[in-house]
Amino acid sequence: MSADLSLRQTAEGTLLPVRVTPRAGRTAVDGIADGALRVRLAAPPVEGAANRALVELLADTLGLPKRGVEISAGERGRQKTVLLRGVTPAEVRERLATVLR
Repeated sequence: MSADLSLRQTAEGTLLPVRVTPRAGRTAVDGIADGALRVRLAAPPVEGAANRALVELLADTLGLPKRGVEISAGERGRQKTVLLRGVTPAEVRERLATVLR
């Protein structure tokens, strides 16, 4: 399932496309759609709350420190690109596989 993700390797790490749904009933990884990781966030998109919740969820899910997860594009939209520092696309797929079963 995670093979459908459009991950890109960079010098700093891996770029992960994410599609967020703020104000969801719960915060969770919800699957993959159109090459992007679908994420539901209980936080509202107000004053960066949803972005902070996304960084925290991805850091916890992927076993990365919060400073290793950075929203590099789409900070104000639902479609985002997240930079995962210090991990390869293969490592990201492997770590997400347990969540996406």
